[in-house]
Amino acid sequence: MTNLALDLREAAQMYPDRPAVRLDDAVVSYALLDELSARVAGWLRERGLRHGDPVGIMLPNVPHFPVFYYGVLRAGGAVVPMNPLLKSREVAHYLGDSGARLVLAWETTASEAQAGAADAGASAVIVGGATLDAVRAWPLSPDVAKRADDDTAVILYTSGTTGTPKGAELTHANMRRNASVTATMLLGLGPDDVVMGCLPLFHSFGQTCGLNAAVQSGACLTLIPRFSAAQALRVIERDQVTVFEGVPTMYVAMLHEGAGTADTSALRLCVSGGAALPVEVLHGFESAFGTVILEGYGLSETSPVATFNRRDQRKPGSIGLPIEGVELRLISDSGDEVTDGAVGEIAIRGHNVMKGYRGRPEATAAAISGGWFRTGDLARADEDGFYYIVDRKKDMIIRGGYNVYPREIEEVLYEHPAVLETAVIGVADPSLGEEVAAAVVLRPGATATPQDLRDWVKQRVAAYKYPRHVWLTDALPKGPTGKILKREITAPARQETAGQS
Repeated sequence: MTNLALDLREAAQMYPDRPAVRLDDAVVSYALLDELSARVAGWLRERGLRHGDPVGIMLPNVPHFPVFYYGVLRAGGAVVPMNPLLKSREVAHYLGDSGARLVLAWETTASEAQAGAADAGASAVIVGGATLDAVRAWPLSPDVAKRADDDTAVILYTSGTTGTPKGAELTHANMRRNASVTATMLLGLGPDDVVMGCLPLFHSFGQTCGLNAAVQSGACLTLIPRFSAAQALRVIERDQVTVFEGVPTMYVAMLHEGAGTADTSALRLCVSGGAALPVEVLHGFESAFGTVILEGYGLSETSPVATFNRRDQRKPGSIGLPIEGVELRLISDSGDEVTDGAVGEIAIRGHNVMKGYRGRPEATAAAISGGWFRTGDLARADEDGFYYIVDRKKDMIIRGGYNVYPREIEEVLYEHPAVLETAVIGVADPSLGEEVAAAVVLRPGATATPQDLRDWVKQRVAAYKYPRHVWLTDALPKGPTGKILKREITAPARQETAGQS
Protein backbone atom coordinates (compact mmCIF):
# COMPACT_ATOMS: atom_id res chain seq x y z
CA MET A 1 0.00 0.00 0.00
CA THR A 2 1.13 3.50 -0.72
CA ASN A 3 -0.48 6.92 -0.66
CA LEU A 4 1.13 10.32 -0.52
CA ALA A 5 -1.34 11.21 2.25
CA LEU A 6 0.28 8.59 4.51
CA ASP A 7 3.12 11.04 5.06
CA LEU A 8 0.70 13.45 6.75
CA ARG A 9 -0.83 10.76 8.95
CA GLU A 10 2.62 9.59 10.07
CA ALA A 11 3.77 13.16 10.78
CA ALA A 12 0.61 13.80 12.82
CA GLN A 13 1.32 10.72 14.91
CA MET A 14 4.92 11.80 15.56
CA TYR A 15 4.49 15.57 15.87
CA PRO A 16 0.80 16.21 16.68
CA ASP A 17 1.28 19.58 18.35
CA ARG A 18 3.97 21.00 16.11
CA PRO A 19 3.00 23.61 13.50
CA ALA A 20 2.51 22.12 10.05
CA VAL A 21 1.39 25.19 8.12
CA ARG A 22 1.40 28.86 8.99
CA LEU A 23 -0.01 31.96 7.32
CA ASP A 24 0.76 35.03 9.39
CA ASP A 25 -1.09 34.50 12.71
CA ALA A 26 -3.01 31.44 11.52
CA VAL A 27 -1.20 28.25 12.56
CA VAL A 28 -2.40 24.71 11.75
CA SER A 29 -0.84 21.90 13.78
CA TYR A 30 -0.11 18.49 12.34
CA ALA A 31 -2.94 16.96 14.35
CA LEU A 32 -5.41 19.53 13.04
CA LEU A 33 -4.20 19.26 9.44
CA ASP A 34 -4.60 15.50 9.67
CA GLU A 35 -8.12 15.81 11.10
CA LEU A 36 -9.26 18.42 8.57
CA SER A 37 -7.94 16.37 5.65
CA ALA A 38 -9.79 13.32 7.03
CA ARG A 39 -13.00 15.36 7.11
CA VAL A 40 -12.44 16.51 3.52
CA ALA A 41 -12.00 12.84 2.59
CA GLY A 42 -15.27 12.01 4.33
CA TRP A 43 -17.07 14.81 2.51
CA LEU A 44 -15.68 13.69 -0.85
CA ARG A 45 -16.66 10.09 -0.22
CA GLU A 46 -20.20 11.22 0.59
CA ARG A 47 -20.21 13.03 -2.77
CA GLY A 48 -19.39 9.74 -4.47
CA LEU A 49 -15.67 10.17 -5.15
CA ARG A 50 -14.19 6.91 -6.40
CA HIS A 51 -10.56 5.83 -6.35
CA GLY A 52 -8.66 7.53 -9.14
CA ASP A 53 -11.21 10.31 -9.69
CA PRO A 54 -9.42 13.62 -10.43
CA VAL A 55 -10.35 16.75 -8.46
CA GLY A 56 -9.26 20.27 -9.41
CA ILE A 57 -7.73 22.42 -6.66
CA MET A 58 -7.64 26.08 -7.67
CA LEU A 59 -6.32 27.66 -4.48
CA PRO A 60 -3.57 30.15 -3.62
CA ASN A 61 -0.93 29.58 -0.93
CA VAL A 62 -3.29 29.40 2.04
CA PRO A 63 -3.73 26.64 4.67
CA HIS A 64 -6.79 25.44 2.75
CA PHE A 65 -4.51 24.10 0.00
CA PRO A 66 -2.84 21.33 2.05
CA VAL A 67 -6.16 20.53 3.77
CA PHE A 68 -7.89 19.81 0.45
CA TYR A 69 -4.76 18.42 -1.26
CA TYR A 70 -4.27 15.69 1.33
CA GLY A 71 -8.02 15.25 1.68
CA VAL A 72 -8.38 14.37 -2.00
CA LEU A 73 -5.43 11.97 -1.82
CA ARG A 74 -6.70 10.43 1.39
CA ALA A 75 -10.06 9.70 -0.25
CA GLY A 76 -8.25 7.95 -3.11
CA GLY A 77 -8.61 10.73 -5.67
CA ALA A 78 -5.99 12.41 -7.86
CA VAL A 79 -5.22 16.12 -7.45
CA VAL A 80 -5.29 18.46 -10.45
CA PRO A 81 -3.49 21.59 -9.15
CA MET A 82 -4.63 24.76 -10.94
CA ASN A 83 -3.37 28.33 -10.96
CA PRO A 84 -6.01 30.62 -9.36
CA LEU A 85 -5.34 33.12 -12.15
CA LEU A 86 -6.69 30.80 -14.85
CA LYS A 87 -9.53 32.10 -16.98
CA SER A 88 -12.70 30.11 -17.68
CA ARG A 89 -11.46 28.76 -21.02
CA GLU A 90 -8.33 27.41 -19.33
CA VAL A 91 -10.32 26.03 -16.40
CA ALA A 92 -12.55 24.17 -18.85
CA HIS A 93 -9.49 22.68 -20.56
CA TYR A 94 -7.90 21.46 -17.31
CA LEU A 95 -11.13 19.89 -16.10
CA GLY A 96 -12.20 18.47 -19.45
CA ASP A 97 -8.77 17.08 -20.33
CA SER A 98 -8.21 15.50 -16.91
CA GLY A 99 -11.77 14.23 -16.55
CA ALA A 100 -12.24 16.08 -13.25
CA ARG A 101 -15.92 16.46 -12.31
CA LEU A 102 -15.21 18.80 -9.40
CA VAL A 103 -13.03 21.87 -8.82
CA LEU A 104 -12.40 23.46 -5.43
CA ALA A 105 -11.83 27.13 -6.19
CA TRP A 106 -10.84 30.12 -4.07
CA GLU A 107 -13.52 32.75 -3.56
CA THR A 108 -11.74 35.42 -5.61
CA THR A 109 -11.75 33.09 -8.63
CA ALA A 110 -15.40 32.05 -8.33
CA SER A 111 -16.74 33.51 -11.57
CA GLU A 112 -14.01 32.09 -13.82
CA ALA A 113 -14.03 28.72 -12.04
CA GLN A 114 -17.80 28.38 -12.20
CA ALA A 115 -17.94 29.36 -15.87
CA GLY A 116 -15.12 26.98 -16.80
CA ALA A 117 -16.62 24.15 -14.78
CA ALA A 118 -19.98 24.65 -16.46
CA ASP A 119 -18.35 24.47 -19.89
CA ALA A 120 -16.64 21.21 -18.88
CA GLY A 121 -19.75 19.70 -17.36
CA ALA A 122 -18.20 19.79 -13.89
CA SER A 123 -19.12 21.30 -10.51
CA ALA A 124 -17.33 24.16 -8.77
CA VAL A 125 -17.28 24.41 -4.97
CA ILE A 126 -16.12 27.80 -3.73
CA VAL A 127 -13.65 27.87 -0.85
CA GLY A 128 -13.14 30.96 1.31
CA GLY A 129 -11.54 32.13 4.50
CA ALA A 130 -14.28 30.64 6.69
CA THR A 131 -14.40 27.27 4.94
CA LEU A 132 -12.05 25.54 7.38
CA ASP A 133 -14.52 26.26 10.20
CA ALA A 134 -17.18 24.49 8.15
CA VAL A 135 -14.85 21.56 7.44
CA ARG A 136 -14.67 20.85 11.18
CA ALA A 137 -18.31 19.71 11.01
CA TRP A 138 -17.87 17.47 7.95
CA PRO A 139 -17.98 13.66 8.42
CA LEU A 140 -14.70 12.22 9.66
CA SER A 141 -13.14 9.49 7.49
CA PRO A 142 -9.75 8.78 9.09
CA ASP A 143 -8.62 5.87 6.92
CA VAL A 144 -6.20 6.50 4.05
CA ALA A 145 -7.20 4.91 0.74
CA LYS A 146 -4.99 2.05 -0.41
CA ARG A 147 -3.31 3.00 -3.65
CA ALA A 148 -0.73 1.23 -5.81
CA ASP A 149 2.70 2.71 -6.45
CA ASP A 150 1.80 3.46 -10.05
CA ASP A 151 -1.64 4.93 -9.35
CA THR A 152 -1.88 8.60 -10.27
CA ALA A 153 -1.58 11.01 -7.34
CA VAL A 154 -1.23 14.35 -9.14
CA ILE A 155 -1.92 15.53 -12.68
CA LEU A 156 0.33 18.53 -13.30
CA TYR A 157 -0.33 20.55 -16.41
CA THR A 158 2.69 21.75 -18.34
CA SER A 159 3.02 25.46 -19.00
CA GLY A 160 1.95 25.10 -22.60
CA THR A 161 5.03 26.81 -24.05
CA THR A 162 4.89 24.46 -27.02
CA GLY A 163 1.14 24.20 -27.43
CA THR A 164 -1.92 23.15 -25.46
CA PRO A 165 -1.03 22.26 -21.84
CA LYS A 166 -0.67 18.52 -21.29
CA GLY A 167 -1.38 16.73 -18.01
CA ALA A 168 1.69 14.94 -16.64
CA GLU A 169 0.49 12.01 -14.53
CA LEU A 170 2.68 11.64 -11.46
CA THR A 171 2.22 8.58 -9.31
CA HIS A 172 2.16 8.19 -5.53
CA ALA A 173 5.58 6.52 -5.80
CA ASN A 174 6.91 9.39 -7.96
CA MET A 175 5.83 12.04 -5.49
CA ARG A 176 6.70 10.26 -2.24
CA ARG A 177 10.19 9.23 -3.33
CA ASN A 178 11.02 12.64 -4.82
CA ALA A 179 9.90 14.43 -1.66
CA SER A 180 11.83 11.94 0.51
CA VAL A 181 15.10 12.36 -1.39
CA THR A 182 14.65 16.13 -1.33
CA ALA A 183 13.88 16.26 2.38
CA THR A 184 16.55 13.90 3.66
CA MET A 185 19.49 13.80 1.27
CA LEU A 186 19.36 17.29 -0.21
CA LEU A 187 17.87 19.64 2.39
CA GLY A 188 18.43 17.67 5.60
CA LEU A 189 15.03 18.73 6.93
CA GLY A 190 13.87 18.00 10.47
CA PRO A 191 11.00 18.99 12.76
CA ASP A 192 12.80 22.14 13.90
CA ASP A 193 13.02 23.54 10.37
CA VAL A 194 10.82 26.31 9.01
CA VAL A 195 10.49 26.22 5.23
CA MET A 196 9.46 29.32 3.29
CA GLY A 197 6.42 28.57 1.15
CA CYS A 198 6.37 31.41 -1.36
CA LEU A 199 6.57 29.08 -4.36
CA PRO A 200 3.04 28.36 -5.64
CA LEU A 201 1.73 25.11 -4.21
CA PHE A 202 -0.07 24.38 -7.47
CA HIS A 203 3.39 24.07 -9.06
CA SER A 204 5.56 20.96 -8.75
CA PHE A 205 8.50 22.81 -7.14
CA GLY A 206 6.36 24.22 -4.33
CA GLN A 207 4.52 20.93 -3.82
CA THR A 208 7.48 18.54 -3.66
CA CYS A 209 10.27 20.67 -2.21
CA GLY A 210 8.00 22.78 -0.04
CA LEU A 211 4.79 21.10 1.12
CA ASN A 212 5.52 17.38 0.76
CA ALA A 213 9.14 17.57 1.91
CA ALA A 214 8.14 19.62 4.96
CA VAL A 215 5.33 17.23 5.89
CA GLN A 216 7.59 14.19 5.54
CA SER A 217 9.99 15.86 8.00
CA GLY A 218 7.55 17.31 10.51
CA ALA A 219 8.79 20.79 9.57
CA CYS A 220 6.69 23.94 9.40
CA LEU A 221 5.76 25.46 6.04
CA THR A 222 5.18 29.21 6.36
CA LEU A 223 3.15 30.59 3.47
CA ILE A 224 3.18 33.77 1.43
CA PRO A 225 0.23 33.97 -0.98
CA ARG A 226 1.87 36.59 -3.18
CA PHE A 227 5.63 37.07 -3.26
CA SER A 228 7.32 40.37 -2.59
CA ALA A 229 10.91 40.71 -1.47
CA ALA A 230 10.00 42.95 1.47
CA GLN A 231 7.31 40.55 2.71
CA ALA A 232 9.58 37.54 2.29
CA LEU A 233 12.29 39.14 4.38
CA ARG A 234 9.78 40.11 7.09
CA VAL A 235 8.50 36.53 7.28
CA ILE A 236 12.04 35.12 7.36
CA GLU A 237 12.71 37.28 10.43
CA ARG A 238 9.33 36.74 12.11
CA ASP A 239 9.21 32.95 11.72
CA GLN A 240 12.97 32.32 11.86
CA VAL A 241 12.90 30.62 8.47
CA THR A 242 15.72 28.12 8.08
CA VAL A 243 15.21 27.03 4.44
CA PHE A 244 14.23 29.43 1.66
CA GLU A 245 13.12 28.04 -1.70
CA GLY A 246 12.74 30.30 -4.70
CA VAL A 247 13.25 30.99 -8.37
CA PRO A 248 15.98 33.31 -9.70
CA THR A 249 13.75 36.40 -9.94
CA MET A 250 13.02 36.09 -6.21
CA TYR A 251 16.73 36.12 -5.41
CA VAL A 252 17.23 39.12 -7.67
CA ALA A 253 14.43 40.98 -5.88
CA MET A 254 15.64 40.10 -2.37
CA LEU A 255 19.20 41.03 -3.24
CA HIS A 256 17.95 44.37 -4.51
CA GLU A 257 15.85 44.86 -1.35
CA GLY A 258 19.09 44.42 0.53
CA ALA A 259 20.56 42.45 3.41
CA GLY A 260 20.22 44.11 6.78
CA THR A 261 16.58 45.08 6.25
CA ALA A 262 15.58 42.02 8.29
CA ASP A 263 17.20 39.48 10.58
CA THR A 264 17.93 36.52 8.33
CA SER A 265 20.44 34.83 10.62
CA ALA A 266 18.28 31.70 10.99
CA LEU A 267 18.65 30.91 7.27
CA ARG A 268 20.90 27.89 6.89
CA LEU A 269 20.11 26.98 3.30
CA CYS A 270 18.54 28.37 0.14
CA VAL A 271 17.35 26.46 -2.91
CA SER A 272 16.93 27.74 -6.45
CA GLY A 273 15.18 26.09 -9.37
CA GLY A 274 12.67 26.73 -12.13
CA ALA A 275 15.21 28.54 -14.32
CA ALA A 276 18.95 29.09 -14.50
CA LEU A 277 20.30 31.20 -11.63
CA PRO A 278 22.88 33.71 -12.91
CA VAL A 279 26.19 33.06 -11.18
CA GLU A 280 26.57 36.79 -10.46
CA VAL A 281 23.27 36.73 -8.55
CA LEU A 282 24.26 33.56 -6.66
CA HIS A 283 27.55 35.02 -5.48
CA GLY A 284 25.97 38.38 -4.65
CA PHE A 285 23.17 36.83 -2.59
CA GLU A 286 25.45 34.44 -0.71
CA SER A 287 27.80 37.28 0.14
CA ALA A 288 25.05 39.65 1.24
CA PHE A 289 22.99 37.17 3.27
CA GLY A 290 25.73 34.87 4.55
CA THR A 291 24.04 31.69 3.39
CA VAL A 292 24.40 29.04 0.69
CA ILE A 293 22.23 28.61 -2.41
CA LEU A 294 21.94 25.12 -3.84
CA GLU A 295 20.72 25.04 -7.42
CA GLY A 296 18.74 22.09 -8.73
CA TYR A 297 16.92 21.12 -11.88
CA GLY A 298 13.77 19.31 -12.86
CA LEU A 299 10.47 19.50 -14.69
CA SER A 300 6.82 18.84 -13.95
CA GLU A 301 7.29 15.51 -15.72
CA THR A 302 10.05 14.52 -13.26
CA SER A 303 8.16 15.18 -10.01
CA PRO A 304 10.15 17.61 -10.36
CA VAL A 305 13.67 17.11 -8.92
CA ALA A 306 16.21 15.38 -11.17
CA THR A 307 19.56 16.94 -10.22
CA PHE A 308 20.83 18.96 -7.30
CA ASN A 309 23.96 20.45 -5.87
CA ARG A 310 24.79 18.96 -2.48
CA ARG A 311 25.76 20.80 0.65
CA ASP A 312 29.15 19.09 0.50
CA GLN A 313 29.38 18.83 -3.30
CA ARG A 314 28.51 21.90 -5.30
CA LYS A 315 29.68 24.00 -8.19
CA PRO A 316 28.15 27.46 -8.65
CA GLY A 317 26.61 27.76 -12.10
CA SER A 318 25.84 24.05 -12.36
CA ILE A 319 22.58 22.21 -11.71
CA GLY A 320 24.55 19.64 -9.74
CA LEU A 321 24.53 15.86 -9.86
CA PRO A 322 21.68 13.42 -10.49
CA ILE A 323 19.75 12.65 -7.31
CA GLU A 324 19.66 9.17 -5.82
CA GLY A 325 17.89 6.68 -8.08
CA VAL A 326 17.93 8.95 -11.13
CA GLU A 327 20.13 8.75 -14.25
CA LEU A 328 20.94 11.48 -16.75
CA ARG A 329 22.54 11.34 -20.14
CA LEU A 330 23.04 13.84 -22.94
CA ILE A 331 21.84 12.86 -26.39
CA SER A 332 21.99 14.19 -29.93
CA ASP A 333 18.98 14.79 -32.18
CA SER A 334 19.39 11.24 -33.47
CA GLY A 335 19.34 9.82 -29.94
CA ASP A 336 23.05 9.00 -29.69
CA GLU A 337 24.79 9.80 -26.42
CA VAL A 338 27.24 12.72 -26.52
CA THR A 339 30.36 12.85 -24.36
CA ASP A 340 33.57 14.81 -23.71
CA GLY A 341 31.88 18.05 -22.72
CA ALA A 342 29.74 18.31 -25.85
CA VAL A 343 26.28 19.87 -25.66
CA GLY A 344 23.32 17.50 -25.82
CA GLU A 345 19.68 17.23 -24.83
CA ILE A 346 19.08 16.03 -21.28
CA ALA A 347 17.36 12.66 -21.01
CA ILE A 348 16.24 11.41 -17.59
CA ARG A 349 15.41 7.94 -16.28
CA GLY A 350 14.41 6.98 -12.76
CA HIS A 351 11.77 6.83 -10.06
CA ASN A 352 10.82 10.45 -10.68
CA VAL A 353 9.68 10.16 -14.32
CA MET A 354 5.94 10.48 -14.88
CA LYS A 355 3.95 7.55 -16.20
CA GLY A 356 2.77 9.66 -19.14
CA TYR A 357 0.62 12.51 -20.41
CA ARG A 358 -3.01 11.91 -19.54
CA GLY A 359 -4.97 10.67 -22.52
CA ARG A 360 -2.12 11.38 -24.95
CA PRO A 361 -0.32 8.15 -25.85
CA GLU A 362 1.37 9.68 -28.90
CA ALA A 363 2.78 12.60 -26.92
CA THR A 364 3.91 10.16 -24.22
CA ALA A 365 5.65 7.95 -26.77
CA ALA A 366 7.39 10.98 -28.29
CA ALA A 367 8.66 12.09 -24.86
CA ILE A 368 9.59 8.74 -23.26
CA SER A 369 11.51 5.94 -24.94
CA GLY A 370 12.97 2.99 -23.06
CA GLY A 371 12.19 4.75 -19.80
CA TRP A 372 14.20 7.83 -20.83
CA PHE A 373 12.34 11.14 -20.78
CA ARG A 374 13.61 13.71 -23.29
CA THR A 375 13.46 17.13 -21.65
CA GLY A 376 14.12 19.54 -24.50
CA ASP A 377 16.84 21.16 -22.37
CA LEU A 378 20.41 21.43 -23.62
CA ALA A 379 23.32 20.88 -21.26
CA ARG A 380 26.93 19.80 -20.96
CA ALA A 381 28.67 17.76 -18.27
CA ASP A 382 32.11 18.27 -16.77
CA GLU A 383 34.70 15.68 -15.80
CA ASP A 384 33.21 15.39 -12.29
CA GLY A 385 29.72 14.59 -13.54
CA PHE A 386 28.21 18.01 -12.80
CA TYR A 387 25.69 19.23 -15.36
CA TYR A 388 25.39 22.74 -16.75
CA ILE A 389 22.25 23.95 -18.49
CA VAL A 390 23.06 25.64 -21.76
CA ASP A 391 19.48 26.48 -22.75
CA ARG A 392 16.09 25.23 -23.74
CA LYS A 393 16.43 23.48 -27.07
CA LYS A 394 13.67 25.63 -28.50
CA ASP A 395 15.27 28.83 -27.11
CA MET A 396 18.57 28.25 -28.88
CA ILE A 397 19.25 30.94 -31.49
CA ILE A 398 20.79 29.95 -34.81
CA ARG A 399 22.46 33.05 -36.21
CA GLY A 400 23.92 32.61 -39.67
CA GLY A 401 24.48 28.91 -38.99
CA TYR A 402 26.09 29.48 -35.58
CA ASN A 403 24.42 28.33 -32.37
CA VAL A 404 23.95 31.04 -29.74
CA TYR A 405 22.74 30.01 -26.29
CA PRO A 406 20.77 32.84 -24.64
CA ARG A 407 21.82 31.84 -21.13
CA GLU A 408 25.48 32.55 -21.92
CA ILE A 409 24.64 36.07 -23.07
CA GLU A 410 22.34 36.65 -20.10
CA GLU A 411 25.14 35.69 -17.72
CA VAL A 412 27.37 38.36 -19.27
CA LEU A 413 24.62 41.00 -19.07
CA TYR A 414 23.99 40.19 -15.39
CA GLU A 415 27.62 41.04 -14.72
CA HIS A 416 26.94 44.66 -15.77
CA PRO A 417 26.42 46.74 -12.60
CA ALA A 418 23.37 48.54 -14.02
CA VAL A 419 21.43 45.42 -15.00
CA LEU A 420 18.68 44.12 -12.70
CA GLU A 421 17.04 41.58 -15.04
CA THR A 422 17.44 40.52 -18.64
CA ALA A 423 16.15 38.05 -21.18
CA VAL A 424 17.84 37.16 -24.48
CA ILE A 425 15.72 35.95 -27.38
CA GLY A 426 16.04 35.35 -31.10
CA VAL A 427 14.31 37.62 -33.59
CA ALA A 428 13.77 36.94 -37.29
CA ASP A 429 16.42 38.29 -39.64
CA PRO A 430 16.13 38.19 -43.44
CA SER A 431 19.79 37.42 -44.10
CA LEU A 432 20.94 35.51 -41.01
CA GLY A 433 17.77 33.62 -40.15
CA GLU A 434 17.82 34.84 -36.57
CA GLU A 435 19.45 37.72 -34.75
CA VAL A 436 20.32 37.98 -31.05
CA ALA A 437 18.17 40.41 -29.05
CA ALA A 438 18.11 41.41 -25.38
CA ALA A 439 15.43 43.03 -23.23
CA VAL A 440 16.95 44.67 -20.15
CA VAL A 441 15.54 46.05 -16.89
CA LEU A 442 17.94 48.45 -15.17
CA ARG A 443 18.42 48.77 -11.43
CA PRO A 444 16.53 51.75 -9.95
CA GLY A 445 18.70 54.84 -10.26
CA ALA A 446 21.17 53.14 -12.60
CA THR A 447 21.87 54.38 -16.11
CA ALA A 448 23.06 52.56 -19.21
CA THR A 449 22.20 52.92 -22.87
CA PRO A 450 21.50 50.02 -25.23
CA GLN A 451 24.84 50.84 -26.88
CA ASP A 452 26.63 50.60 -23.51
CA LEU A 453 25.14 47.17 -22.90
CA ARG A 454 25.83 45.98 -26.42
CA ASP A 455 29.48 47.03 -26.12
CA TRP A 456 29.75 45.34 -22.72
CA VAL A 457 28.75 42.00 -24.21
CA LYS A 458 30.70 42.50 -27.43
CA GLN A 459 33.92 42.79 -25.44
CA ARG A 460 33.27 39.49 -23.69
CA VAL A 461 31.93 37.04 -26.28
CA ALA A 462 32.60 36.00 -29.86
CA ALA A 463 31.47 38.51 -32.47
CA TYR A 464 28.57 36.42 -33.73
CA LYS A 465 27.05 36.13 -30.24
CA TYR A 466 26.57 39.64 -28.94
CA PRO A 467 23.04 41.12 -29.15
CA ARG A 468 22.60 43.52 -32.06
CA HIS A 469 19.14 44.43 -30.72
CA VAL A 470 19.02 45.78 -27.16
CA TRP A 471 16.16 47.67 -25.56
CA LEU A 472 15.30 48.85 -22.07
CA THR A 473 12.00 47.97 -20.43
CA ASP A 474 10.38 48.58 -17.05
CA ALA A 475 9.61 44.92 -16.40
CA LEU A 476 9.80 41.45 -17.94
CA PRO A 477 6.73 39.21 -18.18
CA LYS A 478 6.70 36.46 -15.57
CA GLY A 479 4.71 33.31 -14.94
CA PRO A 480 3.10 32.28 -11.65
CA THR A 481 6.37 30.99 -10.18
CA GLY A 482 8.24 34.16 -11.13
CA LYS A 483 9.91 32.54 -14.12
CA ILE A 484 10.57 34.94 -16.99
CA LEU A 485 8.29 34.13 -19.93
CA LYS A 486 10.39 34.58 -23.03
CA ARG A 487 7.54 33.61 -25.31
CA GLU A 488 5.73 36.81 -24.27
CA ILE A 489 8.67 39.10 -25.05
CA THR A 490 8.42 40.95 -28.33
CA ALA A 491 11.17 43.17 -29.66
CA PRO A 492 9.95 46.76 -30.21
CA ALA A 493 9.47 47.81 -33.82
CA ARG A 494 11.95 50.67 -33.53
CA GLN A 495 15.12 50.21 -31.58
CA GLU A 496 18.72 51.19 -31.51
CA THR A 497 20.46 48.51 -33.60
CA ALA A 498 24.07 47.73 -34.28
CA GLY A 499 25.42 46.82 -37.68
CA GLN A 500 25.49 43.24 -38.85
CA SER A 501 29.20 42.76 -38.23
